[in-house]
Amino acid sequence: MFEDSLVESQNRIRTRSRWFAIGSFFAQAALLLLLILFPLFHPQALPRQSLERLLVAPPPPHAPARLETRRTESAPVHSPLPSLESQLRIPSRIPAAPAMIDDGGAPSMPSALGNGNGPGIPAGIDLGAPAPSIVVAKPPVPQQPVRLSGGVAAGQLLTPIHPTYPAIAKQARIQGTVIIDATISRQGMIENLRVLEGPPMLRQSAIDAVAAARYRPFLLNNEPVEVETTVRVIFSLDN
Repeated sequence: MFEDSLVESQNRIRTRSRWFAIGSFFAQAALLLLLILFPLFHPQALPRQSLERLLVAPPPPHAPARLETRRTESAPVHSPLPSLESQLRIPSRIPAAPAMIDDGGAPSMPSALGNGNGPGIPAGIDLGAPAPSIVVAKPPVPQQPVRLSGGVAAGQLLTPIHPTYPAIAKQARIQGTVIIDATISRQGMIENLRVLEGPPMLRQSAIDAVAAARYRPFLLNNEPVEVETTVRVIFSLDN
């Protein structure tokens, strides 16, 4: 019985010591964790000296030493001035009369006044011969007649062209347009008539009507010129 009680007491001691060891381990671990986390939540409790060591920036790098350049100035060289004693000499005697130096006189300057011929202002300045007058040459009048269209020439017509309808052409019921090439002289008269095309029965009547026409002279550079033009004479039975 005594042995059984001893074994039972040993089992209780072992169980208590084991739970005590486990509890002390957790207590120590909690205390260590508290010591580690306390400075993080309360940074003002840290020593100030350690914070200053952590926050001080490192010194800047040293700048490279500048090389001092010295300029060597050469001393100015002064050339010796000639002595005045070598240039000035005291004469041995004073002459009775001063010597006159002939320098030949001042050079003569050319005069701006010319020797013009003819009347003029006395003691005046010669401006030379007058400039020649510029004559503008007129363009030559063309030798060949100037070609103009029939519409332009009709604007210079003084007497209208009224042809006589031939009776034989009326009876034959012939009508059409006679085209005549003509030259208008410098006086405005018709010259060099030439029929280009048209009904033969109507040509002579067209030539007579155009020959009797008068035109205003055509001017080129204010000069009358001959003009070549084409005249159309229309014959119509309706008119």
